[in-house]
Amino acid sequence: MSEPIIDAHHHVWRLADLPWLAGPPVPRIFGDYQALRRDYPIEDYLAAAQPAGVVKSVYIQVNVAPGAEVDEVAWVQSVADRAGFPHAIVGYADLASPSLADTLDRQRAHANLRGIRQQLHWHATPRYRFAARPDLMNDPAWRAGLRQLETRGLSFELQLFAGQMSDAAALARDVAGVTFVLQHAGMLEDRSPDGWARWRDGMRQLAACPNVVAKLSGLGTFEHACSAALWRPVIEETIALFGADRCLFGSNFPIESLWTRYQEIVAVTTECLARCTAAERRAIFHDNARRVYRLGDA
Repeated sequence: MSEPIIDAHHHVWRLADLPWLAGPPVPRIFGDYQALRRDYPIEDYLAAAQPAGVVKSVYIQVNVAPGAEVDEVAWVQSVADRAGFPHAIVGYADLASPSLADTLDRQRAHANLRGIRQQLHWHATPRYRFAARPDLMNDPAWRAGLRQLETRGLSFELQLFAGQMSDAAALARDVAGVTFVLQHAGMLEDRSPDGWARWRDGMRQLAACPNVVAKLSGLGTFEHACSAALWRPVIEETIALFGADRCLFGSNFPIESLWTRYQEIVAVTTECLARCTAAERRAIFHDNARRVYRLGDA
C-alpha cells in the first residue's frame, strides 16, 4: 500500500474499564474473545497499524462502565496527548438521557472529540443483539438528543442491521445537519438471497441520504475471517451505492485480531478495491476520513 492510511475505526482499552471483558465470558457477536481479555494499549495498536501505512486514526468507544463515558474520552485524550494517536475520538452518550447536554459538553472539553456512538443494532438472534429495542431511533426523547449533536457539530456512528435501515434513512432525512457514519458497511449478517436483498434495499435507502457515509470496517464479524472472496461483494456494492467519495476504511482493531492481522486487513481491502481508480482508493483509505472526522492535514 503506497498511499497513507487513516484508520477510521479502532479501539484501545484498559481491562478495568470493560466489565464485558473483565467478567465471565458471555456470547458475543464476534465469537470467543478470550484472546482480548487483557489491556490493549496504544503501543500495541501502533505496532500493528503503522507498518501498514497508517498515519492517523479515529478511536471508537468501547462501552465502558455506565457513568464513565466522560472518563473514557478524557483517558483517550490523555493517550493522544502522550502518544500522538488517536487523532479523533468518538465517545458514547445515551441520547435519551436527561443529563445528555452536560455529558456532551464535558466530553467536548477534550480537543479530539468528533462524534458519538450509541449502538442501535437489534436482531432476533440474541447474541447479535445490542440495543434493548429495534426502534430506539424513533423515540422522541432520543431524537431530541440527536439534535443536540447537530447543534454541537458532532457526527453520529450509525450501527444497525438491514431491518432497521428504513427507519435510519428517515432519521437521516429528518436530521440533515448530522453526518451519520454507517458502521461496518451495514453489518450484512445473512448471506442468503433474501438476506442480501434486504441489506441491498436498506443500503440503497441510506445511500440516498447525502449526510450518510459508509465505513468499510468489521467485515469479518460474522464469518470470523478476512477474505477477499467474502469481503469483495460487500465492498464493491457499498461503493457502487454510496460512491467512493462517501466510503472510508476502518480496521475494527483489535477485534479483527481474533482472526487476522492488521496488514492482512489492509491487503484484502486493497485487493477488493482493484476496480477503483488511484484517486478513489486514496479517498477511501485517507481523504474521506480526514474530511468526515475533521483531521486537518495528514
